[in-house]
Amino acid sequence: MTPKQIHEKSLVLDSHCDTPIMLRRGVDIGKRSDKGHVDLVRMKEGGVDASFFALYVSNKWEPHECTFRALSALASVYDVLAAYPDKVALATTAQDAYSLKKQGKIALFLGMENAGPIHTDLSLLRLFYRMGVRYVTLTHAGNNEVCDSCATKEKRWNGVSPFGKELIAEMNRLGMLIDVAHISDEAFYDVLRYSDKPVVSTHSCCRALCDVPRNMTDDMIRAMAAKGGVIQINFYPAFLDKQYSLDVAPLIDAYEEAENLYNSNPDIYAGLLKEAGERLLALPRPSYKRIVDHIDHVVSLVGPKHVGIGSDFDGIEMCPAGLEDISYMPVITEELCARGYSATDIEDILGGNFLRLL
Repeated sequence: MTPKQIHEKSLVLDSHCDTPIMLRRGVDIGKRSDKGHVDLVRMKEGGVDASFFALYVSNKWEPHECTFRALSALASVYDVLAAYPDKVALATTAQDAYSLKKQGKIALFLGMENAGPIHTDLSLLRLFYRMGVRYVTLTHAGNNEVCDSCATKEKRWNGVSPFGKELIAEMNRLGMLIDVAHISDEAFYDVLRYSDKPVVSTHSCCRALCDVPRNMTDDMIRAMAAKGGVIQINFYPAFLDKQYSLDVAPLIDAYEEAENLYNSNPDIYAGLLKEAGERLLALPRPSYKRIVDHIDHVVSLVGPKHVGIGSDFDGIEMCPAGLEDISYMPVITEELCARGYSATDIEDILGGNFLRLL
């Protein structure tokens, strides 16, 4: 089979897109857009059959605001489903996705990035489940009521909180996937200890190839795979390549500083913001082949049944060179073929491994 044939035969699933952020900004993803990385047209061009749209909330927001914003993001996804019923439909099971592919429709799954909207109320978890949410990323860039984040130096719980243990048990009962992306190493091992079901990391990379706290160590990958879990490789260049991560950090800081100044006085600081953005975009980005390097590394540790793709599209500032948006997704299949992966293994990596857990 050719790479094109394998890609078309596979059910290609991206386990993490932050596209609801774009929806809340008024972007119509039913049409081709020059904004963001994802729309229904480019998904079709990229042969992407299914995606988890993540309902992102910030750890900086108060609990009631987290819940409101998650519901608002959810409503925006339902608006897309209502506006384009001939192109896309909600999916909650693997069988839904396979059925929709046969119908020529894109399957949209729902995830929640950060358990903030639940706060300490399990009835809200059950409500989001009934509305279609099928995984929850336990936290994001800060500690919350559930667990600690990998992004904070000071830890609140030194792992998972007492409420977090209750949440894990209820997610297991409901059949919701537990997403360990963004959580601290201590929290990760707590989750494995408390969960009766396999867990996933919907958008992470390998710390052995890019040593940043956001990525997973070899031991974590092995431990997660031993319980049947899957790591979905993130496309963010700063998680793929350590040198890029070091080089881009001061440019991001400069851009954010310029953005703050611009927000305070657009007339004076527009030029500064433009220059900061140009410097950021001018930095050479690692190739999309680096994604497959991370896939290779996972396969070398635990085999081809425990890895997939979770782009983080629409939630990342930059993409790897050669994979600028979701329409370029076939290059992953081409590279996997070039490296000698079998058609069966490629089908698993492109979506089958993650779908197995739904």
